[in-house]
Amino acid sequence: MEGVPNLPPHLQGEFMKQMENMQMKDSLRSVWLLIPVTCCDWISDVLIFSTLSVLYNNLVSKCFTNCVTSFRSKSLDKYETSCVENCAERYIKMTQRVGLRFAESQALQQKRAAEMMGK
Repeated sequence: MEGVPNLPPHLQGEFMKQMENMQMKDSLRSVWLLIPVTCCDWISDVLIFSTLSVLYNNLVSKCFTNCVTSFRSKSLDKYETSCVENCAERYIKMTQRVGLRFAESQALQQKRAAEMMGK
């Protein structure tokens, strides 16, 4: 990320768009663990989009509130930029970790239910 400011402006935008797509795909992988497969793919797509929208809005709200303290210029200072990057990284990792733990818990509950039905 250190080399991004050295890119021409039109490439910076393209680079950031690709980064957002990669982050969306990573988030999508953990969200898929939370959503059961249904008969209709579009329902799953809507649920995924809705879940990702909530996660994104929470991330933006939390990191902006915690990190942006000065409105003296139209750009973030170095401290604010670093804070936002760290905050977003921690939030995404935490969300993925919670999603994995939830999926593990659901799998364990399903296994126990199947064992109970077998008895």
